[in-house]
Amino acid sequence: MNAVDQSYEYCCRVARTRAKNFYYSFVLLSAQQRKAMCAVYAFMRYCDDLSDEPGATRAAIERWRAELGEALQGRFSGHPVWPAFHHTVRRFGIPHEYFYSMIDGVLSDLVPRRMETFDELYRYCYQVASVVGLTTIHIFGFDTRSALPLAEKCGVAFQLTNILRDIREDAERDRVYLPAEDLRRFGVTEEDLRSGKRSEEFLKLMRFEVSRARAYYDQSAALLDLIHPRSRPSLWALISIYSRLLERIERSNYDVFTHRVRLPLWEKSWIVVRALVG
Repeated sequence: MNAVDQSYEYCCRVARTRAKNFYYSFVLLSAQQRKAMCAVYAFMRYCDDLSDEPGATRAAIERWRAELGEALQGRFSGHPVWPAFHHTVRRFGIPHEYFYSMIDGVLSDLVPRRMETFDELYRYCYQVASVVGLTTIHIFGFDTRSALPLAEKCGVAFQLTNILRDIREDAERDRVYLPAEDLRRFGVTEEDLRSGKRSEEFLKLMRFEVSRARAYYDQSAALLDLIHPRSRPSLWALISIYSRLLERIERSNYDVFTHRVRLPLWEKSWIVVRALVG
């Protein structure tokens, strides 16, 4: 087995064990697309871990950025992700700027996070999630550039869903992603988020934020028709899984404090089956 195949095997193991939502959509792709998605996921998973693990440092992330630059030129450090990542980026013509944007996003998570406005939050969502969507549609295939802004909005919808699901966990790590302008508007404090206070003010805030996230799902809906037909079941499954998370947050009356909102295995499997049969 050559180095590229070994690298793809490593990336697929990472995806199978770590990509709790994404991996269900991977199985609907061709073998080469699936391997490519695993390679990109493994890269992005490691990026995220660099900012989340205890003792995370700027120096470690900057080393990863430097390794990225070398890997894009075909020069690999010892990390097993690089050969498959380089092969994927070249095969699918993925713009390099997306990967640097993601590193910028995770680097910003090293310090306590506060967002004053939604424009600031949107920029963060672009860096850590829209670039994932933009990378993914290069693997899915598309024929018109009008797909690009839709993929960007789809990524924002996914990240807003993640942020709403993880409010308390993030606040305990000194990360408050909800814009301060929204907290003030609805009379919710950071301490309310840390303590899990589900006041009427908090419920009004959540209704507003869920509505905003749903609007981005709606605005990006046309993306499904712009990617290659062979890839549409995978994207449909991915959107279905994330939009259902948002629905579960809403159906729980916005209780994101007492338990982590998630989809059970049977429901993800059912979505994949539905995608398969069209």
